[in-house]
Amino acid sequence: MIKIDDRLYDNAYFEKTSARLTEQTGLLSRDGGRYAVCFAETVDWLSLFFAIRTAGASVLPIHPGTPYAAARKLAIGAGCDRLFYNSLTADVLDAPSVSFEKGQLLQMSSGTTGAPKCVARNWDEIDAEIESYVRAFAEPEDMTPVVACPATHSYGLICGILVALKRGQVPVVVNTANPKYLLKILRETERPLLYSSPAILHTLARLLPQDEQIHATMTSGTLLPDAWFSLIRAKSQHMFQQYGCSEAGCIAINPDVTATGDMGFVLPHLTAETGGSADDAGEIVVKNAAGSVIHTRDLGYLSDNGMLVFISRMDDMINVSGLNVYPKDVEDAVMIMPDVTDAVAFRKADRFAGERVALLFSASQSLAPQSVREWCSRHLASHQLPMEILQVDAIPRQANGKISRRDVAERHAAGEFATPSAGAAS
Repeated sequence: MIKIDDRLYDNAYFEKTSARLTEQTGLLSRDGGRYAVCFAETVDWLSLFFAIRTAGASVLPIHPGTPYAAARKLAIGAGCDRLFYNSLTADVLDAPSVSFEKGQLLQMSSGTTGAPKCVARNWDEIDAEIESYVRAFAEPEDMTPVVACPATHSYGLICGILVALKRGQVPVVVNTANPKYLLKILRETERPLLYSSPAILHTLARLLPQDEQIHATMTSGTLLPDAWFSLIRAKSQHMFQQYGCSEAGCIAINPDVTATGDMGFVLPHLTAETGGSADDAGEIVVKNAAGSVIHTRDLGYLSDNGMLVFISRMDDMINVSGLNVYPKDVEDAVMIMPDVTDAVAFRKADRFAGERVALLFSASQSLAPQSVREWCSRHLASHQLPMEILQVDAIPRQANGKISRRDVAERHAAGEFATPSAGAAS
């Protein structure tokens, strides 16, 4: 059973609907097909998803807010031969032929460090991830998953919905980011475990009365700024964190988060190799049971107790005259400044230092860039100081709450953000 907003859909509903969709779409005669699906209603998407998976075919979930032209482009790029766009009448696509042995879950990478690419994982790999997740992460067994993130993304679909069904739980899927409605759902749910983005968790933590906590929260996808982490941790009776990538799925889970960089313990179906300490950090390289080696392009290390610690995306690191600058260090320093609400540090070319730090920030009132730079100078080393500081109304985030520093840097270079005032640092 799955509860979507205020309506409960039992197993019989999905079995009956999926069987009808299988017949209507001719799935059994095309079990080698690759289907892209973009439906506005979550229940429609899940019904067709279960039908496609049962048939052993392949599916590319597309976020329901995607315009038709963009959805079609994604489908063709993923090698899909059919697109269901808010209709059971499929568009036949002239996609390049893609060979595969088994049905697959097709996903587009986040694109935070490069152009999005199609990642394909067969259903056996997905099943192994779910089995490992349930076996290694027992803490939520008596909790109710509340999925307040897209059911088309692996975080919500696999970890939120499919894991809950594997445990015999009834997940609650919330189709709005309205924080007041989400708080209402949480208050009505027995021992809720909230799967959501860092931005939504932060918003809810700020809205909660001083004496109220969320029973449990799960964060994923990006390092929480220290200021956000402290608030969310204080407002969560239990706080969990998971780490993964498109190619491997969920890699590690932390059952009791005490530091934002502590991603968790590696799931038993995977092995991970990286540095052995903060001073010996290296790329996190993952190997699955089939022997496939996955390079995450993330910098981290394994602590003495086996905790996987994340430091930075390797592509996000800024090299200032041979000295490494990690964007989170700059962001954490800025976000403890009074009135600052969000920040992103990113790389900017510099003819003298090679690279320097640039900074976008948002605040509850107008702040002079020079005052921000003076604040930074009291909390950061000279090579970490931003050379350019711009205030914006809101930091640009993706639908999953992540920040793409690559995208921010490109948009900044194109002059998309506000022109710095006369007092800007340079």
